[in-house]
Amino acid sequence: MERRSFLKNAGAGVAAGATLITPAMAADLPTIKWRLASAFPKSLDTIYGGAEVMAKKVAEMTGGKFQIQVFAAGEIVPTPAVIDAVKDGTVEMGHATSYYYIGKDPTFALDCATPFGLNARQMMAWTLHGGGLALLREFFATYNIINIPCGNTGAQMGGWFRKEIKTVKDLDGLKFRIGGFAGQVLTKLGVVPQQIPGGDIYPALEKGTIDAAEFVGPYDDQKLGFNKVAKYYYYPGWWEGGPQLSAYVNTKSWASLPKEYQAVLEAAGFYAHTDMLAKYDAKNPAALKQLVGSGTELRPFPNEVMAACYKASMEVYAETSAKNAAFKKIYDSQKKFLDDELQWFAVAENRFDNFMQAARAASRK
Repeated sequence: MERRSFLKNAGAGVAAGATLITPAMAADLPTIKWRLASAFPKSLDTIYGGAEVMAKKVAEMTGGKFQIQVFAAGEIVPTPAVIDAVKDGTVEMGHATSYYYIGKDPTFALDCATPFGLNARQMMAWTLHGGGLALLREFFATYNIINIPCGNTGAQMGGWFRKEIKTVKDLDGLKFRIGGFAGQVLTKLGVVPQQIPGGDIYPALEKGTIDAAEFVGPYDDQKLGFNKVAKYYYYPGWWEGGPQLSAYVNTKSWASLPKEYQAVLEAAGFYAHTDMLAKYDAKNPAALKQLVGSGTELRPFPNEVMAACYKASMEVYAETSAKNAAFKKIYDSQKKFLDDELQWFAVAENRFDNFMQAARAASRK
């Protein structure tokens, strides 16, 4: 088998969905069947579907020799146990947003999203060309895991609120379904963060057990029906400017793979990564129009609130960096990269986007 030829053509095969392994080549490679534990329910077809897209590409690119079966949250282990299931070898793979696991170590958030952090494009740029992947893999190795970027939702919404948020004082005492670093930030402003699984958010909002909840964005939020129990839909989700999902691979399982399969698995992960972001960009506009058309009141967070949240976020970063060397090492890299990215985006991207929004608005008058 010509390994160089296989690897040279791997990228093209991912894009085309072609079967790359011929019958003669397949004879040299083993038949492998793995299990993947997802952190998401099947009902969320786009975010759960990231793992399915990856698994399908792996099968296509190996002529069916490498099969990955995807299990929804709770079918093997619940969402909070996915990372341990991979670490301990209960399953070969997992798929999740790493900030679910900041209770173990806040450093996990830096593999996904942090308040006022990198957007989707910037996150991928840092991961692939800013030294991010090497830093993250050094950290994940302490959990017996190889991480592969496998999805991004793009900037998320700020969530559903039963009452309007006009000033910082309106946050005081607010029971908000939100976790991760954002929960720590908002605690500084009087919010009472609530950790509630996705499937339990609707009844909690409906009964008034919580006052507000965030999840993803219009497409997923509409499927979960949040607009029926909360009137106000705020944006942006400043804590999730570009949330990256990751596929987790147990290090022993990874080492057992032929190099060809390792290359295929990474390539398929990156394909699924791009596919998920494209799906959200394609599906969110129509869902948002439908939500607004059905009575949802769209609101931007007031500048006063955003400024207070930014200040509190910087305080949390400083406090966490002072206590956690692994977090500080990766955060410092991200922060420096973001500073440069913001300068670049201000030159071309922002000017183009702002003009296009203004031109579109003017054409409708």
